[in-house]
Amino acid sequence: MNILFIGDIVGRPGRHTVKALLPKLKADYAIDFIIANGENTAGGFGITKKLTEELLGSGIDVITTGNHVWANKEVINFLGNEKMLLRPANYPPEAPGEGSRVYQCQFGNDVKVGVINLCGRTFMESLDCPFRVAIKEVDKISAQTKIIVVDFHAEATSEKLAMGWFLDGKVSAVIGTHTHVQTADERISPNGTAYITDVGMTGPFDSILGLDKDLIIRRFLTQMPQKFEVASGESILCGVYFQVNEQDGKAQKIVRIEEHL
Repeated sequence: MNILFIGDIVGRPGRHTVKALLPKLKADYAIDFIIANGENTAGGFGITKKLTEELLGSGIDVITTGNHVWANKEVINFLGNEKMLLRPANYPPEAPGEGSRVYQCQFGNDVKVGVINLCGRTFMESLDCPFRVAIKEVDKISAQTKIIVVDFHAEATSEKLAMGWFLDGKVSAVIGTHTHVQTADERISPNGTAYITDVGMTGPFDSILGLDKDLIIRRFLTQMPQKFEVASGESILCGVYFQVNEQDGKAQKIVRIEEHL
């Protein structure tokens, strides 16, 4: 089976790009299941119920998030009821929503895909240990399916690489998100786990992480607060597609995707 993971969707340009390019990508790669990180869909920070429905309506099966999941307070009221939207599993259990779930796949009636969302701790918020939480979530999901995909939303490349090696052979894929810059280190690890340090972002190409570059540069020059805005112009969709053996959950292939609109 073929799984597509779409990098962090930034604002209206990112949503428009997904809607425009997803049909072609599904056809080109014979995609059976689609995961996308959507924590930046609402003006670059956070997500709303309406935008969740928009992304799911465009063909995405599961939306993961990260450290900006609470940026739009509206999410607190609907996250617990929206099964297709995950928040990092290593937030305290009192937080609304779920950090992992098993989903039915279009590939076949008996094929299910487990998705785990985790946040890193290095240079980020002090959450529960993502490594220990990962094992708990894998143990819970593996009783239902061997196909498990992890979105590891983290800042440090070393922490992401550590997670990739830590989960090698335990999950089908460890996909890094958060830094919005696609890395060129995609691989199949020795025990059958597809890995990439960062899948990149989906949104404005002439930007700084999807935001207006002039505002970001001004912030660096002046060290004064700026109201960040999503950039405009040409957009890009970054992601990976990977092929998984549905019998044992091992990844067989991973391909970086970079499509311009």
